[in-house]
Amino acid sequence: MEIEGSRVLVAGATGGLGRRISRALSDEGARLMLAGRDEESLEALASELDVSHTATFDAMDTEGCAALTSHAARELGGLDALVIAFGTVAFGPEADVEDSVAEHMFQINTLAPIAMLRAAESELEQGGTVAAITAVTAEYPTAGMATYSASKAALSAWLQAMRAEYRRKHVHVLDIRAPHMDTGLAHRALAGTAPRNLPEPFPIDEFVQALVEALRSQAEHLAFDPRTRRLGKG
Repeated sequence: MEIEGSRVLVAGATGGLGRRISRALSDEGARLMLAGRDEESLEALASELDVSHTATFDAMDTEGCAALTSHAARELGGLDALVIAFGTVAFGPEADVEDSVAEHMFQINTLAPIAMLRAAESELEQGGTVAAITAVTAEYPTAGMATYSASKAALSAWLQAMRAEYRRKHVHVLDIRAPHMDTGLAHRALAGTAPRNLPEPFPIDEFVQALVEALRSQAEHLAFDPRTRRLGKG
């Protein structure tokens, strides 16, 4: 994928990770649409990066999520890549997780991204890419984060199953199984408190650099190995 000049929708652009991804893609010369929940934060980031196109969306609104990709394609004159960089988390024993929290988590981590990804199939140019941040817990489910692990694993499974359909349209799929990083997500948990034994945060800048390279090389996976604490693409 040639990043310079590519038209990219970053959904979740104002989050702790999405902001860094947006900056990195902007530095590489991508033409961005920045999408997020908070209009004021979007305007500030757009001003910083000299980006003309922004859009607000609510991950709890599935239809609105689906409409976002077609809106981005119209505004940018086409769409070469969709990067999904939003999500939420909850901590604690499953007996303490309320059904409403579990539903909320699956909506944001699974159903909203799938709505965007499904809609993107008809909007992306040949040779385009869809990329979604799942999590290392999709491969290594974690006690005290069971519902979170399941919601990310469900999205990862969907991406894997959809590869054949996307491939027929010459669209590449990148599953980003991100490690724990100090993005602030753990401090905004839907429920519970982050355990003290969370692993040492992986450097965000190193992760974002690896993500950009995975996009460039049209890798299928960017995965973190907790045993070696290394990122690998494939």
